[in-house]
Amino acid sequence: MTGKEEMVLEAMKKAGKPVKSGDVANMTDFSKNEVTKIINALKKEGEISSPKRCFYAPVKK
Repeated sequence: MTGKEEMVLEAMKKAGKPVKSGDVANMTDFSKNEVTKIINALKKEGEISSPKRCFYAPVKK
C-alpha cells in the first residue's frame, strides 16, 4: 500500500461513516480524480467497500 493510499484510508477511518470521493479529497488535499484512482486501487486490494452507490468505507478486519 502506498503512502497516499494509507492517507485516504486513514481519512475514511476518521470520518467514521461512508464518504464520497469528494469528501476524501477535501480531507486529504488530493484532487478528486486522484482520490478516485486511489479508491479504485483500495477496492481491488479489499481494503474498502462501497455500502451504497458512490460512498466508500474501510473494511473492518
